[in-house]
Amino acid sequence: MAANFMEMLGALTRSGLAPSSEGRMRNVLDLFSGKESAGLQEMFSGLLGRGQSFMNRAEQAVGGRENLAAAGVGALLGALSGRSSAPLKGLGGGLMGLLGMMAFKALKNAGQNPQPPVGLIENPTPGQAQQLENDAHLVLTAMLDAAKADGKIDADELNRITGRMKEVGIDQDGMNYVLSQLQSPMSTEAIVAAVRGRPELAAQVYSASLMAVEVDTLAERTYLERLAQSMGLTPEVVGNIEQLVGMQSA
Repeated sequence: MAANFMEMLGALTRSGLAPSSEGRMRNVLDLFSGKESAGLQEMFSGLLGRGQSFMNRAEQAVGGRENLAAAGVGALLGALSGRSSAPLKGLGGGLMGLLGMMAFKALKNAGQNPQPPVGLIENPTPGQAQQLENDAHLVLTAMLDAAKADGKIDADELNRITGRMKEVGIDQDGMNYVLSQLQSPMSTEAIVAAVRGRPELAAQVYSASLMAVEVDTLAERTYLERLAQSMGLTPEVVGNIEQLVGMQSA
């Protein structure tokens, strides 16, 4: 099928996988819409070029509103609660923009020199747009992998996930894809290979994985630790990401 991974990611964002997803998203949005935003704008200034600041581009990435707080609460948090009417593809793009912001901050605060996230590049070229779609596919795969990390995806949970995705408007092809992924073996090796040489994408994958699970079992925590290590994320970067979503590092 001609899969629209950005749309499927938007459906997953709107329906949610973990009960804590909305709270973690709120923590991140509160941070980026508050006093941190000025510092981030200064830190990112000049990297994207064409005279547009990081925060202005970020605002567009999460919904095109006049400020990041309104866009985040109205689009992303609305998506998680099922109250948003934004198109699924737009919600997927919003999530990719937010994950890009998280990755940039986590890496920068760990003393690294990250590249501008492709989800925040102004007027992307066709190649960059395709890269973003590919990255959305990887993020979707990572979120579904995280959901099955504890080995407890049973028929009831499958029905719950696909039922909620159907409610928010995903089509049958999309649901079939999600079902097949949830019932397939883990894709850790493929994920690790895809992020090699791209620490920004590795950080986005880890951030998205935290949005997909509660991290309340040893199996989930062990999976996330191994994923981070395999992708080459340092403990400092991992800690920065977990702090952004309001988690305490184990």
